[in-house]
Amino acid sequence: MEKPQDPLRQRHGGGGTIIASCALAAGFIILVSVVLTVVFFVLFRPRDPEIHISAINLPQFASVNGTASFYFAQYAAVRNPNRAALSHYDSSLQVLYAGGQIGFMYIPAGEIAGGQTVYMSASFPIKSFPLVAATGGIVEVQSRMRMKGRVRVLIYFTHHIDAASECHVGFSSTDGSVLGYRC
Repeated sequence: MEKPQDPLRQRHGGGGTIIASCALAAGFIILVSVVLTVVFFVLFRPRDPEIHISAINLPQFASVNGTASFYFAQYAAVRNPNRAALSHYDSSLQVLYAGGQIGFMYIPAGEIAGGQTVYMSASFPIKSFPLVAATGGIVEVQSRMRMKGRVRVLIYFTHHIDAASECHVGFSSTDGSVLGYRC
């Protein structure tokens, strides 16, 4: 006697097609994920800001007995190349001479909108410092502008930035006129 088959236990001949369709769906999901990740990193890749120094001058200058003191003025344009806003903090401007710091200024914290350029100016006094033997009456100082901050991409991802610009400034040791600068 044959035992009747239970309808719930009947085998379907299409078991291989279910596995194939699941594998196809998983492959499609993985492909879409890879494409979205590549597009995300191409379009929203965070980049450091671009710092361009547009002018440097010494509006007040005094030189007495081999020492110099002056006001240092620097004008810069900071461009945010990202689509998201750049929040900057802990930024500074340093003036160095003969390997030592002779002036320092903090740059106030702020925000630069995506794709925008902010123009910054800084002016501060440099106290009297001894001039090392100046070649041909030309004194060279270094100006270092450093921007620290972060860019938030799609709310969840944060990219920390640390961009810097260094300039060598040559000026006359007699009248303080800026003879040139190289950044």
